[in-house]
Amino acid sequence: YGVVDGFFLSNFVGKTAFAAVNLILPFLMGLSTLGFMIGTGGSALVSKTYGEGDKEKAQKLFSLFVYTTLILGAVIATVAFIFIRPIAMLLGAEGELLELCVLYGRISLISMPFFMLQLEFQSFFVAAEKPQLGLFVTITAGVTNMVLDAVFIGVLGFGIEGAALATATSEIIAGVFPLIYFSRKNTSVLRLTKTKFDGKALLKACTNGASELMSNLSMSVVNMLYNLQLIKYAGENGLAAYGVLMYLNFVFLAMFIGYSIGTAPIVGFHYGAQNHSELKSILKKSFCVISVLSVSMLIFSQLLSHPLAQIFTSYDKELYDLTVNGFRIFAFSFLFAGV
Repeated sequence: YGVVDGFFLSNFVGKTAFAAVNLILPFLMGLSTLGFMIGTGGSALVSKTYGEGDKEKAQKLFSLFVYTTLILGAVIATVAFIFIRPIAMLLGAEGELLELCVLYGRISLISMPFFMLQLEFQSFFVAAEKPQLGLFVTITAGVTNMVLDAVFIGVLGFGIEGAALATATSEIIAGVFPLIYFSRKNTSVLRLTKTKFDGKALLKACTNGASELMSNLSMSVVNMLYNLQLIKYAGENGLAAYGVLMYLNFVFLAMFIGYSIGTAPIVGFHYGAQNHSELKSILKKSFCVISVLSVSMLIFSQLLSHPLAQIFTSYDKELYDLTVNGFRIFAFSFLFAGV
């Protein structure tokens, strides 16, 4: 969502709107990490329980995690909606940049609970043995965002408001569809049902998913701190250039994130079934896959730095040069990000 919004805003609206999204997006992504945490940690626990043969308990745990995410998402979004202006000011926004940050942030927060659900369901689709359905939801939401961005920004000229509306609509679709699917009779191994509060299971899920939470949360916090310094020392150009780096980083890291989400329920199932030899095999193969991906991504990022930067910054040579140089240095992080 951020990459597509950034592309249209940068090329059709201008540098200030582009910088505004780059400034507020890390904060929004930081809030959404709750969905990652409960999704990856919860799906591993659900798969483990299913592997142990207790299918009824697996259904109840699945339902508990989904309901909890929806409620917490609504609470977090409401609080953030109220305090978004002082938060944007703390991040260094002022004047027009501040107003654009607040506008984009508030519209995006309306769909935040559904975005958290989307992130969570990506893991549960794998646990439910329906990974292809998760892929379908992601592609549908992504294409919806692209089309609406093109219409709202490129055709109707709505600017940053159009980008936020396109993203919010796509996130709501991606969150509501799985809710409907799992609420009805379906062909997967999971279904939403009546459940009861289980603090121990929630704590276990949060502990399991803590690494995903900290990986994404730390990235968001670091981005916010960098933005705070960049806007002070390099202005909107620095903010925009670093924003492009983060967009390209998201695209490359998607391979690692997808692999970890895809393997977590498989590991959980075999752990529950006590298939230790299979677990060792998965670990060994995973290190091989990650190593090959890491080296390949570094090579490709060096070769493609110019055309990738041009997609976002072709209209400004100073910004373009800044982005290319920054990305070539930043790309060495791909060697370690997968692990």
